[in-house]
Formats: sequence, C-alpha cells, structure tokens
Amino acid sequence: MNTRIPILKLYDCLFVSIQWELDDKTAIEFQESLLQRIHETGASGVVIDLTSVDMIDSFIAKVLGDVISMAKLMGVKVVLTGIQPAVAITLVELGIHLQDVHTALDLEKGLEILQGSWGIKAWKTNPL
Repeated sequence: MNTRIPILKLYDCLFVSIQWELDDKTAIEFQESLLQRIHETGASGVVIDLTSVDMIDSFIAKVLGDVISMAKLMGVKVVLTGIQPAVAITLVELGIHLQDVHTALDLEKGLEILQGSWGIKAWKTNPL
C-alpha cells in the first residue's frame, strides 16, 4: 500500500489520523511529510490518532517513536490518541520510550490536552 496519510491543519495544530496498518515506505513518507508540514506551518501542537491501528511491527514502532522525538526537537507538543491495547503492548515490549508524550483515549481528549495544558489553540474559544 502506498497511500499518503493526510495531515490537516486547524489553527495552531496539525491533526493526523492513521486509518490503516502502515507499511515501511508509507511510514517513512509520513515521517518526512509531518516534519515538513510542521516546518511550513509553524504548528505548535500535533495530534496523532491511532484509533484504527490494531497492531504495529518493530520498524513502524521505531518510526513512530522517532517522528515524535523529531517533532519535539522542532518545539512541537505531541499527543497520541486512540492507542489500542496491542499497540501499547508492542511499544513497551520493543522498548519504545515515549517520555514526556501525552496520550489520550480519544481525539477530543487529545485536543483538550493541547488547548488546556499547553494553551495551544486547537479551536475557537469564543464563537461569533
């Protein structure tokens, strides 16, 4: 499968929803695309939603850990949402440490972390 993962911008945030199991090439393209979008947009926060991902292999787990570390080096706060039990087990068993990465059960709670904990604008606070 060679499909681009959409990276959406809303206010100061980028949103990524991974909707299928990643192959190695797509994972590397995702890493490069996300880092480029961070640079282009000046985003302050990124939410990566893994709700649809049931399992990951060791290479994909490493790429995910690397992209989070790289985004943090660029000054971006990262929240992972929707981590399935098998994915959590794999990450821990492979020793992929996600220090200082906030996680949430769903996208809504992830957005609340960005906006509430870090003050990153994820939505309009005062509707017209």
